[in-house]
Amino acid sequence: MSTSVAGTGARQEHLARRGEAPIAYAGLVAPPRSGAPNPHADLRAALPDLRASLQPRILYATPEMADFVKTGGLGEVAGALPRALRRHFDVRVLIPGYRQVLDAFPDIPVVARLEAQAGVPPCDLGLVEAGDGLRIYVLLSPDLYDRDGTPYGTAAGDFPDNDLRFARLGLAAAEIALGADPTWAADLLHLNDWQAALAPAYLAWRSVRVPSVLTVHNLAYQGLFPRENLARLGVPEHAFQIDGVEFYGQLSFLKAGLYYASHVTTVSETYAREITTPESGCGLDGLLRTRAGQGRLTGILNGIDESWDPRTDPHLAIRFEADDWKGKRANAESVRRQFGLAISRGPLFAIVSRLVHQKGIDLSIQAAETIVAEGGQLVVIGQGERRFEDALRGLALRHPEAVGVHVGFAETDARRMFAGSDFLLMPSRFEPCGLAQMYAQRFGSLPIVRRTGGLADTVEDGVTGFTFSDTSARGFVGAVRRALDTFAEKRRLNAMRRNAMSKSFGWGEAATNYTALYTRAFGNNAALRWRAA
Repeated sequence: MSTSVAGTGARQEHLARRGEAPIAYAGLVAPPRSGAPNPHADLRAALPDLRASLQPRILYATPEMADFVKTGGLGEVAGALPRALRRHFDVRVLIPGYRQVLDAFPDIPVVARLEAQAGVPPCDLGLVEAGDGLRIYVLLSPDLYDRDGTPYGTAAGDFPDNDLRFARLGLAAAEIALGADPTWAADLLHLNDWQAALAPAYLAWRSVRVPSVLTVHNLAYQGLFPRENLARLGVPEHAFQIDGVEFYGQLSFLKAGLYYASHVTTVSETYAREITTPESGCGLDGLLRTRAGQGRLTGILNGIDESWDPRTDPHLAIRFEADDWKGKRANAESVRRQFGLAISRGPLFAIVSRLVHQKGIDLSIQAAETIVAEGGQLVVIGQGERRFEDALRGLALRHPEAVGVHVGFAETDARRMFAGSDFLLMPSRFEPCGLAQMYAQRFGSLPIVRRTGGLADTVEDGVTGFTFSDTSARGFVGAVRRALDTFAEKRRLNAMRRNAMSKSFGWGEAATNYTALYTRAFGNNAALRWRAA
């Protein structure tokens, strides 16, 4: 990994900001000019740049971002958390130059050239600015990123060169910390999931110390590749061991990040505890127990943005607020028409989810028969495993007036389903955080969830939703029956709706927790701690 001559100044400034060399911010306050109407005009003009120079610089590296492309909760988080942190930090995002990013910014200025390392190809580093001023670095490498499909693959499977594609992302994050951009260098790297997890390893192998935080959004996805790929990724042989990147004979991007990062976070407190156990640790529980024992593993619950408000959401058929149950029923009627269901005064259940085993879709299919038998209806939107898509289509064919299924996803449809439904089915086998249960509560739809991960942290049984513990159909159906009984008790139902809709789930608390964590990660550098205050 080489640092260009152009980046040398930024690296020197970066070291100075971390207390490793002196730095003077000369010339920021000019003396008053003779005859100037306002002697402080120059100072005021310089204040935004001065403020930014005094804030610690955070690089938020992510494989997806809701502004451009998302496959799940990570994209939503990457679109919201960096913005919530800008009050205290100079935050920039790093994302690969997918086709969707290039479409959004047809002319991207290049600020640096990132050279090849081993078999990781070179690329240009672009810099763009979102409408709200958030600055976003874009990795410009059409051969790696300008493709059809998701960020990770197509319907046929994952891209075969994902190791190179995301080694390039981690390597770029490390190079930005080293001053690849001559005007800006990161004081701390915030890395997301396995796709960015090699960054702290690349720095460690160069004996460079830059604080780093790795957030695990789902431990089940680890970025596993053959040992034979070490050389082309620039991974030294000595790192292929249990105290390093080796995982049962393979190279694990995620384990590299867990081992080399300064701190590890995950997206709820309960999930942070669960992943230290053999049952939920995906083979990494030993390392995670060690990190927890060192005080280097933290659960910080995700938030949702302010657009999830039934009083203002433009997607809804009719906007409404707590106690406006006529407005909620109007949205339910709209959803029923959209899915071709019969007119009904019975309860409306919804599934808004990836249709995969993790989400307990098989349990929801079994519970559907109880729902229909009790006079309820079910609407489903999502896509995933073919077996579940086919089973849900079959369910709709058997009960055409009570079950509606749309395979796919549309934002407007999903929001209307949250607004119109009475209950959300979410019996996940594991759920690091989950966002759908938060969206549902904001729209007065009571979630029925398994007590795991972020679901346990966000749904209060009998207060804002219904929970159950085991992963059996019997346990889930029992919770569904409790919901059906509650629907018949309108006073209790409406009280639970009010409780659910009163919860904000905003990003403020998460931003506060990350601010404290970043400040700790800076260690003993008094100047950076002062700037983060």
